[in-house]
Amino acid sequence: MPELPEVEVLRAFLDAHLVGKEIARVLPVAISVLKTYDPPLSAVEGAEVTAVGRHGKFLDLTTDGPAGELHLLIHLARAGWLRWQDPLPSGPPRPGKGPLALRTALTGGDGFDLTEAGTTKRLAVHLVHDPREVPGVARLGPDPLAEDFGPEEFAALLAGERRRIKGALRDQSLIAGIGNAYSDEILHAAKTSPFKPARNLTPEETATLWTAMRTTLHEAVERSHGLAAGKLKAEKKSGLRVHGRTGEPCPVCGDTIREVSFSDSSLQYCPACQTGGKILADRRMSRLLK
Repeated sequence: MPELPEVEVLRAFLDAHLVGKEIARVLPVAISVLKTYDPPLSAVEGAEVTAVGRHGKFLDLTTDGPAGELHLLIHLARAGWLRWQDPLPSGPPRPGKGPLALRTALTGGDGFDLTEAGTTKRLAVHLVHDPREVPGVARLGPDPLAEDFGPEEFAALLAGERRRIKGALRDQSLIAGIGNAYSDEILHAAKTSPFKPARNLTPEETATLWTAMRTTLHEAVERSHGLAAGKLKAEKKSGLRVHGRTGEPCPVCGDTIREVSFSDSSLQYCPACQTGGKILADRRMSRLLK
């Protein structure tokens, strides 16, 4: 799933390639992709892209045209991706069993496709007057890379938080943009167990976690800065130290990276770095093995 670093790099890529250009058409190919109907997608035909922003994991294409200012919001979900094409294929896209979900064509002949792999279709596109009209945007917590989100603000969010820290970091209404992969990476960098209750963190541990969060996300953005959209997935995988590396040696201490599996996801961690050498119980058990 694309998370804050990948979406931020996509934002910068689109900012360089879209701003100042005119939209010819936005063509939904998969029925499930478009989540709004008023205004219709035809309202952005002839509109100029004036800015590309980001809200957590949402991309925000601001347009100005005959219908006034509108925002095309894109959430790539778990299996979605954006593919820039210059030029776009000739002829209208055809609905079918392929991954193509939506095509945005510019008047200059270039544009981008949104694709989604797999059978679970969660990629979402909204066309709205205000990004806060989208429920997923309206409920977002603060951006962890925002200049005004310091260690004090982070500590205040976690004060009284009853969940385990792994779940808290992934909650978009608490902190925007962090998903399964980077929460693993942040907790490993902070040497914190994913199962530790957030409210049990000491002030020193909370400050360490804030630093690990900022550093991990900044470094991921910097590693991918300037890459073409098609290379971002490979860069993300190569930069991960523990997530998706079950059975490999920890790059910090050499211990074996372990996994906890759930019904639709898994987490990875290093016992030596994060849990005092204890192995976390697998299969949804929420306690440490004795």
